[in-house]
Amino acid sequence: MTPAVDQVKKQKVTFELHQYEHDASANSFGLEAVNKLNVAANRVYKTLIVSSLVNNKEQLAVAIVPVEYQLNLKSMAKALQTKKVTMADAKRVEASTGYVLGGVSPLGQKKRLKTIIDQKSQSFSTIFISGGKRGLEIELSANDLSKMTNAKFFELTTDL
Repeated sequence: MTPAVDQVKKQKVTFELHQYEHDASANSFGLEAVNKLNVAANRVYKTLIVSSLVNNKEQLAVAIVPVEYQLNLKSMAKALQTKKVTMADAKRVEASTGYVLGGVSPLGQKKRLKTIIDQKSQSFSTIFISGGKRGLEIELSANDLSKMTNAKFFELTTDL
């Protein structure tokens, strides 16, 4: 399995694994999961990695937002209590998390990063996050996800 799946098993939280055949030509990995799993788009969350400068040193952080929304970078900066964030470089994301783009999970990353979860997630009993590879989703409660990642909740999104 993946480090993300190993982590949820180890933490003994209630979760469900969902697998589907990933289509390499899919434009949006999150929306592909919505369609293939036949789940409401507002319950499927994407894991985005942002970069900011803290004391002239790059610092990465995780934003977890619904796939049907866009991350509001100003809101993320506010949540992190920094001036500005940008989307992290793909190579940095893969090196830091140990996952490939489209399969980045907020769980089981090589290095634990500061994590912010969009507060909309709290309105559902469970949400879906990447299981650490394309075609694998973990369904769990946002509160359990928050505990496992030491995350806080914040309004992070802008309508697409």
